[in-house]
Amino acid sequence: MDRSRRSQLAHLHHPIAAPLDDEAVRRLIGRAVTRDDARLLDLGCGQAEWLIRALEAYPGATAVGVDTAANALEEARAQAAARGVGGRLELHAGDAATATLQGPFDVVLSVGASHAFGGLLATLAAAREHLAPGGSVLVGDAYWRCGPSAEAVRMLGEYEDLATTLENITADGWVPVHGHLSTRHELDDYEWSWTGSLAEWALDHPDDPDSAAALEASAAHRTEWLRCYRDSFGFHTLVLRPAKG
Repeated sequence: MDRSRRSQLAHLHHPIAAPLDDEAVRRLIGRAVTRDDARLLDLGCGQAEWLIRALEAYPGATAVGVDTAANALEEARAQAAARGVGGRLELHAGDAATATLQGPFDVVLSVGASHAFGGLLATLAAAREHLAPGGSVLVGDAYWRCGPSAEAVRMLGEYEDLATTLENITADGWVPVHGHLSTRHELDDYEWSWTGSLAEWALDHPDDPDSAAALEASAAHRTEWLRCYRDSFGFHTLVLRPAKG
C-alpha cells in the first residue's frame, strides 16, 4: 500500500497529523501568528490543515505549503476551497528541504516533518532561510519521555529527552516563546484515531486492492505503539524566535 495513501486514510478523523487536540492547535497558531496580514509557510504541509485553520482565524493572512505527497495536496486544495480560504493558499509539490520560494514569511511551520530534513536542527535551519525579521517558527517533533527500548529507537529514530532537546535548540540560536507538550490523552487519541481510521476504511472497502494491506498496517502499528513506544514517546510543539545578535 502506498505510504502517502495510507497516511491520508489514517488521518481521516484526525487531519492534524500530530498528537495535538483542536484547542492546542488553536492556541499554538494564536501564539505564532501575531498579525492579521501574516504570510505563512508550512514545510511538509501534508493536507495543510495547520495553514487552513490559520487562514480561517486570520482573514488577512496568506499561506504557502510544500509537500511531496500529491494526494495530500489534492485533499488540501479541496478542503481549502470548501472552507473558503482557497484563494489565499498556494500549494507546491516538491521537497520541502530544497524548495525555492518567494519569501520571506512571518511564520514558518513544520510539524512532524523533521524526517524530511534529517532532524530537528536541520529543520530549523531550513525554516530560518525563509523567515522574515521578527518572525516565528512553529515546529513539532518527538522526544523521549523516558528511556526508550532499543526496538523503539530502531523503529522511530534517534531523539533526545526534553531537557536536552531544548538545550540543543537554544544553543542553535533560538528562543522558545511558547510550547505545548502533548498529553497522555492526546498521544493515545492520536494513535487510536490513526489505527482505527485505517481499520475502519479497510472494513468498509473489502473489495479495494489495498484493503487487506490497510488492515494489516493498522494491526501492526497498534502492536508497535502498545508494545514498543507508548510509555517512552513524547511530542513537543514549540513557538521559537531567533535570538538577537
